[in-house]
Amino acid sequence: MTITPQNADDSCLINQTVPTGVMSPPSEYLDEKKQLPNQNQNQNQNSTSHSGEDQESQKGRSRSIEDATAPLPSSSSSDRGDDNDNNDDDDDFPEGGLAAWLVVFGSFCSMVCLYGLINSVAVFESYFSTHQLAGYSSSTIGWVFSVYLFIVFFFGVQVGPIFDRHGPRLLVAVGSLLVVASQLILGLCEEYYQILLTYAVLGGIGGALLNVPAYGVIAHFFKRRRGMAVGVAATAGSVGGIVFPLFLQAVIPKLGFAWSTRIIGFILLFLSVIANLLVRSRLPPSTHPVRILPDWTLFKDLKFTLCCVGVWFMEWGIFTPLTYIVSYAAAHGQDANAAYTLLSILNAGSFFGRFLPGFLADRFGRFNVITITNALCVVTILAFWLPAGDSRALLIVFAVTFGFASGSNLGLYPVCIGQLCDARDYGRVYSTAVMIGSFGTLTALPIAGALLEIGSDERQGWLALILFAALSYAIATSCFLGARVLAVSWRVKEVY
Repeated sequence: MTITPQNADDSCLINQTVPTGVMSPPSEYLDEKKQLPNQNQNQNQNSTSHSGEDQESQKGRSRSIEDATAPLPSSSSSDRGDDNDNNDDDDDFPEGGLAAWLVVFGSFCSMVCLYGLINSVAVFESYFSTHQLAGYSSSTIGWVFSVYLFIVFFFGVQVGPIFDRHGPRLLVAVGSLLVVASQLILGLCEEYYQILLTYAVLGGIGGALLNVPAYGVIAHFFKRRRGMAVGVAATAGSVGGIVFPLFLQAVIPKLGFAWSTRIIGFILLFLSVIANLLVRSRLPPSTHPVRILPDWTLFKDLKFTLCCVGVWFMEWGIFTPLTYIVSYAAAHGQDANAAYTLLSILNAGSFFGRFLPGFLADRFGRFNVITITNALCVVTILAFWLPAGDSRALLIVFAVTFGFASGSNLGLYPVCIGQLCDARDYGRVYSTAVMIGSFGTLTALPIAGALLEIGSDERQGWLALILFAALSYAIATSCFLGARVLAVSWRVKEVY
């Protein structure tokens, strides 16, 4: 029996077909309204007669932008129909309260341990390229950070189903230990293979175990306000991206690199304790078996496929400036301290870019907002970074504007993915998407490093790298726009 999805979270392919004979969920998980006698049967029949003409407008929870400022209505049992028991409904989600916001805070702490370090990658790239790895090419050094990012996102394809089936506790505990150990050991590494194994492999596996639970637990407590909740938690990456570069800038000259990374390790240990205490799941476990391979049937949904391709190219676009902006500033006459400060300025702009677009996305549409912010990234790269040269003022303008525009990238696309599926299967669907995106992170920095070395003039290399980032964002914009068009056509005023 095929069920027509009535909202965005019910549009995942895996939830649209219910085999005959499937038992209904246990009574403790049923909505209280469903346990009462159905006194609105006639109303159900009347609404069913009009469902054909309203199906397209309701699909994907789209609505007019003029109505975006009005509160989102909670769907009642009569609106959903009696056959839609397998799908999460709005009334089941707290949408706030102390317990829900404590989970968001726990997710924030775990994201600092992951995305705070990711947003500080330019500091490590600049330091390694002038110290331990001074004899290696930019492309070779770039593989260290690409492997790190690849492992963080690729291993999510195994982590996601485990989270759906068994919850976040063990994943967050083991991931925290590995991330902390990576920073504590990193200061002892001198050779390329040592840095690769410690920073990329050990830290990457730990980050992969933290990534899916950090987003997934929020999906258990928020639905209508999920964009805002994820945006609040995602500001962790900006906070870490501000604090860690400034800390390393001040401490490395005094204590050296080894003790600086150890202190960061102890900071991450403190945050990990909080995350382990607060992060928890709420929904009943998924019935889908834990599997090693991704669920390829998800790609039958063209909207989901376009989102995955968009994530790939968005990874190409975002990590190129994040990794090379410090080296760019140093290559154009600025000292190391000024270059490190530039990264903190970028992450300061990203702080507001993570929260505000997430808040707006709940009102004006998640796909609408991520399409606009990706287009803004193209504009800022071409308008400010391309002509910057040795102008520190223009570089600061680029850092602030690109930080704001790109801040929503890593916070909004998980919400967009969640809009295509049931919250109980969020880990499996999200991990499949980031698995595809992981190949973008694997190839982005080596490609950017190779582009940096082309031509007889260093300026040609930087020009190629900047255009590569802009083109990547342009393709990502087209993909997210395509997914939106498939859902609500070209209607500009539709909220999706």
